[in-house]
Amino acid sequence: MTLALYDTSIPALTLGLTNLLTILDKAAAHSDAKKIDPSVVAQTRLILDMHPLSRQVQMTCDTAKGTAARLAGVEVPKHEDTETTLTQLKARVEKTLLFIQSIQPAQLAGVESREIVLSFPSITLKFNGLDYVVKFALPNFYFHLTMTYAVLRANGVDVGKGDYLGAIQ
Repeated sequence: MTLALYDTSIPALTLGLTNLLTILDKAAAHSDAKKIDPSVVAQTRLILDMHPLSRQVQMTCDTAKGTAARLAGVEVPKHEDTETTLTQLKARVEKTLLFIQSIQPAQLAGVESREIVLSFPSITLKFNGLDYVVKFALPNFYFHLTMTYAVLRANGVDVGKGDYLGAIQ
């Protein structure tokens, strides 16, 4: 039995984003209960030189939609980074989920060996599809998802490992 790259990527991204919605709901409930302005929560960080919660959520979504689009060979949807509240961040996650769920297994057929090129200001990275998912995309996705969780947990939001893992079975 072979494992298709679709099965390695799209369900994992979908689960992570779905769990992120739960985590953001808990953040909103915490914000309401403690009477904390949701825009303050969105700007919370773990430490001064790290991105705030809003940017962590944006980068989680950007990694997910970029991964799905690059693997499917379609244009990466553009989302402006203008979210300043938990409600706006949740809407971004929902929009990202809709895009990812539109990707079909047939679009990723044979992508394991196709070249994926990422260009950044200081470096260009070249991968085959499998290495892109396993060595770059999923680790990057989980990093920003984990930072979102950590920012909220460090600031008293009642989230736990079950919220992060979600419905794994």
